[in-house]
Amino acid sequence: MNYQALFLDIDGTILRPDHTYSERTKQAIKQVKNQGLEVFLCTGRPIIEIDDLADELGVKSLIGYNGAYAKYEGKTILNEPMPENDVDTFLRVAASKNHELILYTKDKNHFTTFEDDFVKTFKKVFQLRKNELFDKRLKDQILGITALNVDPSEANHYMINDNIRPSQVNVNSIIAAFDIIRVNMNKGEAIKRVLDELNIPLENSIAFGDGMNDKEMLQTVGVGFAMGNADNELVQYADYQTKSSEDDGIFYGLQQLGLVKEE
Repeated sequence: MNYQALFLDIDGTILRPDHTYSERTKQAIKQVKNQGLEVFLCTGRPIIEIDDLADELGVKSLIGYNGAYAKYEGKTILNEPMPENDVDTFLRVAASKNHELILYTKDKNHFTTFEDDFVKTFKKVFQLRKNELFDKRLKDQILGITALNVDPSEANHYMINDNIRPSQVNVNSIIAAFDIIRVNMNKGEAIKRVLDELNIPLENSIAFGDGMNDKEMLQTVGVGFAMGNADNELVQYADYQTKSSEDDGIFYGLQQLGLVKEE
């Protein structure tokens, strides 16, 4: 197979639970780049928070906010904010249920509060630095939302229409946080747009992920790998399951395809 593009989730895929990555992971990325593959970090995180990691890994192309925004070698090729009416509804739901939200724009992470203990924990775990309180004047710029303090039994309150599905955050046993995923604008849809822009067939692409926000990504690419530490529900959408992020799962998956080797 003539593989031409590789899409990598970050948390639980590239990064281990302690927020580090292995030298093998870095070497695997370097080896496939040397073969001419386009490599994208493809994450639920805001792009403004992953620049340092991208530089360390030598990756210049990024998909963030669960697929709402994409850059190819520094050029913006996708920018799809949420509908303002939906943002209003999510704010009302959160207020009525005593939940908190992080509303992401391309420049900042906007919190409904900084005082809540779980909010403080989440901000620390994900090392979010570019933070401000939310201002309703930004409603037309929201690329993604994470709902916090949400019991899993309450996540359905965010299913405000057929285009929305909540996806539980799959990092460090955090169970009270859900990303708000759009059916028509997710990692898989972003990959379709990116590959069309680059004139690369879907079947020539590879992806690695571990959480349910990676579902559409693994369904879209030619070869999808679920990490060894992946959400159990995700595995059914992958072609293969590799080792965990702690055990160099990206390296071993790419080795299985004959794309990398021990140096």
